[in-house]
Amino acid sequence: MLVLIDNANLKEIEALYNDYPYDGVTTNPSILMKEHKNPFKVLKDIRSFLPDDSMLHAQVVSETTEKMVEEAHFMLHEIRDDLFIKVPVTTDGLRAIHILKQEGVNVTATAIYTAMQAFMAAKAGARYTAPYVNRLDNMGADGVQVAKDIHDMFRVHNMEADVLAASFKNSQQILNLCKHGIGSVTAAPDVLRALTYHDATFTAEENFTHDFYSLLNEVEGTHLK
Repeated sequence: MLVLIDNANLKEIEALYNDYPYDGVTTNPSILMKEHKNPFKVLKDIRSFLPDDSMLHAQVVSETTEKMVEEAHFMLHEIRDDLFIKVPVTTDGLRAIHILKQEGVNVTATAIYTAMQAFMAAKAGARYTAPYVNRLDNMGADGVQVAKDIHDMFRVHNMEADVLAASFKNSQQILNLCKHGIGSVTAAPDVLRALTYHDATFTAEENFTHDFYSLLNEVEGTHLK
C-alpha cells in the first residue's frame, strides 16, 4: 500500500520525509490556500524536494471539460509532466478524465462519495480514485466500506485503477484499509505519525537503554574492585 502525505507545507513534508520514505504528496485547493502563497510556486517547491519516484497530485479548479483540460496542460508544463492531475467526478470532470487519459496523462479522480462514481471514473481512465473516508462517515455512511467496495469492484472487473483513499480521522481507518489490500492512502501529518507512534514502544526503548547503562556501570564497578 502506498502512503502519501496530504499536505502542502514544505517544512512539514520535509520533516515527514526525514522520518520515513513516503510515496508522495497530495494537495487540493483548500490545502494550498492554507499556505497563503502562490499555489504554483508551492507545487513547484514540493516537486523539487520530492524524490523522482515520489508522486505529486494537484487538482484542477475549472468547471468545464475544456477548461479542465486546458488547466491540466498548464500544470503539467509548469510543474512536471508526470504530475497526477486531480479531477472531480462531475459530468464535465468525467469527460476531462477520458480526454486526459487518451493523452497519456496521469489522472486521479477526486471528490468521490459513492462506489459507482469511482467505477465510472476508472472506466473513463482514472489511474487513482479518491473516496473521502471520514467525510463519508460524517454524512452517516461507512467510508471504510465504500473504499473497500471500490477496491473489490476494480479487482473483480480487472480494471487498471486503484483506490487512493483520503480524508482520515485516525490511524484505525487506515489499518482497516491496509488489511483489505487497498492500493494507497493519503493522510494529514498527525494521522501519519500515529501510524508508527506508541507510548509503549518509547517506554520499552527507555527501559532497554536504562538497563544497558546500569549493566555497564555494574561491570565497570566490578573491575575497579
